[in-house]
Amino acid sequence: MTSNGILDARDRDAVLSRLAAERFDVLVIGGGITGAGAALDAASRGLRVALVETRDLASGTSSRSSKLIHGGLRYLEQFDFKLVFEALRERDLLVSKLAPHLVKPVSFLYPLYKKVVERPYVGAGLVLYDAMEGTRRPVPHHRHLSARGALKRAPALSPDRLAGAMLYYDAQVDDARYTLTAARTAAAHSAVIATRVSAVALLRDADGIRVTGARVRDEETGHEISVTAEAVVVCAGVWTDLVHKLAGVQAGYRVRMSKGVHIVVPREAVQADTGMIVRTDKSVLFFIPWAERWIVGTTDTDFSGDRAEPGATAEDVEYILSAANRVLARPLTRADVIAVYAGLRPLVTAIEGNGSKPTTKLSREHVVDVPVPGLASIAGGKFTTYRLMARDVVDAAVADFGRDVPASVTDQVPLLGADGLAAVQPAAGRLAEDYGVSRGCVEHLLGRYGTLAEEVLQLTRTDPGLARPLAQGHPYLRAEVVYAVTHEDALHVDDVLVRRTRLFIESADSGTTAAADVSSIMGRLLGWNRRKRASETRRYLELVAAEQTVVAMDPGAVPEAALAASAAAG
Repeated sequence: MTSNGILDARDRDAVLSRLAAERFDVLVIGGGITGAGAALDAASRGLRVALVETRDLASGTSSRSSKLIHGGLRYLEQFDFKLVFEALRERDLLVSKLAPHLVKPVSFLYPLYKKVVERPYVGAGLVLYDAMEGTRRPVPHHRHLSARGALKRAPALSPDRLAGAMLYYDAQVDDARYTLTAARTAAAHSAVIATRVSAVALLRDADGIRVTGARVRDEETGHEISVTAEAVVVCAGVWTDLVHKLAGVQAGYRVRMSKGVHIVVPREAVQADTGMIVRTDKSVLFFIPWAERWIVGTTDTDFSGDRAEPGATAEDVEYILSAANRVLARPLTRADVIAVYAGLRPLVTAIEGNGSKPTTKLSREHVVDVPVPGLASIAGGKFTTYRLMARDVVDAAVADFGRDVPASVTDQVPLLGADGLAAVQPAAGRLAEDYGVSRGCVEHLLGRYGTLAEEVLQLTRTDPGLARPLAQGHPYLRAEVVYAVTHEDALHVDDVLVRRTRLFIESADSGTTAAADVSSIMGRLLGWNRRKRASETRRYLELVAAEQTVVAMDPGAVPEAALAASAAAG
């Protein structure tokens, strides 16, 4: 095992050398939650594991979700009881044992507008929801509220037609941080994790039948190497069909891309002390509390564009605003929108399926396929059930190994930062005194790193300046940028501002004023010269500028201000 699953971006050459020199039992292609989960599942069975990801960990769907760990209450209406039961069991396992520092219970208000019909119907669903969870539960039971009780919890709701509400509980997570932590936990069990490395071809045995690894390209240098493995596991999400094509195989399913868009608004824009879920014409709309913000979404539309950058449109934003304003007393406007982000759901359909089926009716359950020996692939599913997906695809990959492979044990393997959390949380005050920071700062770190929070604080011993905030009004420390490079494999500015921290969606300027500082801190660690630092800053500002056009603000204003800052920091 490596020390605390450290992924040091400065060790990149050594990681690539290991990929070329070692023979692995399992090579995972894809660094989203399913890929990270598969790497952890295989490594914790004692297998030799490598994972390659074309971009950054969680750079696709796994950083652009609704950030919920939930049982799927609305799937009860589709009589998808198996999926709900599995999801509830997984939710409770994550909250109570596997990742209590990352997965936190959150309440949701379900407004009722048809008192006679709706309350018994929704109430019966929530009774079933609670019953499927069992008696040992880490979240409270649901409650019935009157209209007055609902407005007390959520004054933002319009009282018009409001007949009452139901209050129930699920959980939420920083999806990108969870994925990163799962990958680091895999590394702690000796998995080799390599980002910015693309699979460009699959290797075959002498007979051309069995897949024996992959030819991969380092996207930072263009250099190619061969990685040999007894089995290749494809966890590529919306890229799965492309990997199948690369391998020259015909799988029994194909992936259909569904775009989900969310907007981010200030907390004061929606007066409520609980999350909310409301019905729309097509599906449901979530109001999800996110620190000092609300995440509101989502959409569910077919998508056929660029998988790497599934941009939101003005129509997507208008749809969300319109759906939200049907139930709000004070309407949300475009001026309230701080950020917009879009992700792609990898929905699965059989090759013989009806291609015109609306995406909202396709099952969220996953599909595993072994199209040729030595190659297993998976698609579909939900973030909540990633552990089961990982188990199933690894089971399929090792089925013909010709030797006994231990069963999955990830239901007993807490993620890094979880072990001993109950003993560390009461020490927040002492840690604050020891390191000369506020208690709130320590609690912020505990909520992101768990028992590893002190590793971040220790960086401030040698450089007290790292204890300063990265961005005014936000809890992230400059030390977290250093930690992102030395422990979390951050190679670029957007890795830090979009995924290691969430300033991209949380700050009014999308993190642009912090970009030059991030580039400077990373540059000192990674040996960037002045030109490289300026290039990294500019690259991030261009990313923000592209997103700003959707919000319909002045897309040039913020980036220009930050460009001046980057020139000064150059």
